[in-house]
Amino acid sequence: MPSDEDEWVIADSAWWGRWFDRCAVRLRGGRAVGTGPLPPWSVPRGARVRHVEGTLLPGLRDAHVHSSLVDLRAVRAGGIAQVDDLGSVPALIAELVAADDPRLPRVRAVGAFLTAPGGYPSDRSWAPPGSFREVQSVIDAESAVGEQHQFGARAIKVVLHPEAGPTLPARVLEEIVSTAHDLDLPVIAHTEGDNTVRDAYEAGVDRLAHTPWTERIDDRLLTDVAQRMSWISTLDIHGYGADTVELRIAIDNLRRFFNRGGTTCYGTDLGNGPLPMGINPREVAALQTAGLTPDDVLTAMTDLDSPATPPCWVPNGLDRPPSRFASSLRTARVLDPTPTS
Repeated sequence: MPSDEDEWVIADSAWWGRWFDRCAVRLRGGRAVGTGPLPPWSVPRGARVRHVEGTLLPGLRDAHVHSSLVDLRAVRAGGIAQVDDLGSVPALIAELVAADDPRLPRVRAVGAFLTAPGGYPSDRSWAPPGSFREVQSVIDAESAVGEQHQFGARAIKVVLHPEAGPTLPARVLEEIVSTAHDLDLPVIAHTEGDNTVRDAYEAGVDRLAHTPWTERIDDRLLTDVAQRMSWISTLDIHGYGADTVELRIAIDNLRRFFNRGGTTCYGTDLGNGPLPMGINPREVAALQTAGLTPDDVLTAMTDLDSPATPPCWVPNGLDRPPSRFASSLRTARVLDPTPTS
């Protein structure tokens, strides 16, 4: 039933998994309600209505952010309505989520990195104590996952980076995955180095935190991976706009993964180097180079099963031709609710 708190936003166009011409979206508390856009004549008589020029979009998400290393206000001001924090001190993120500050994007977190004793990123200056959890054994794996769950983790992140130090043994990794799945938590893996993608796949990992860039993934393995895993893109960290070998490897892997039906999520690894706060047009362009259409990119940037995220809009309308799409999408902003007296 409609609520007195409802606000209807009428826009020139919208994208909610498909394109709509002039349409209306119902908001409650600044968040979309219902299944998506409706014809303007669906707006109840007497309802609060706001007309906006441009294109409405579901809330745009960056699926790989380190909240403690960036200014989240700037991230939201740059058009990102939701961030998935992939490794921070759990207590700090729990406080951030509890604050429910409307000036910040919605935050979903994995808790701390789960890593081997002495493993990455325990020796990195950017990783403060508490942002990683060293897992000592198979028995300790259940405790490590349970701790992140108690802090409100929406997924679990593991590290497979043998070239940077000790890495999780196969039995420990499998126990982490099994325990997480028993709690209905997906597992995200940082894989870096030869055969780490295979190790993650064989252990039942659900998502990769990065498109693989240190090795070209074998076609047969890639076919299997595409049926069960999703990948977060993070292409722009391999050069920040420059052409590099690592970027070429990542784009090649992503193109073949996507062509096999693999699910791609837009993510930038914000906090890692000189990346734009908010929507990154270089990341969008790199996804297009990997073969994603503008509609595919929008799909990668949104979670239509998460309507609690505030919607976004492109004030002058979204330019859909591929050559202009990235720069146009960069102008998207989170749609703030109309203040009420």
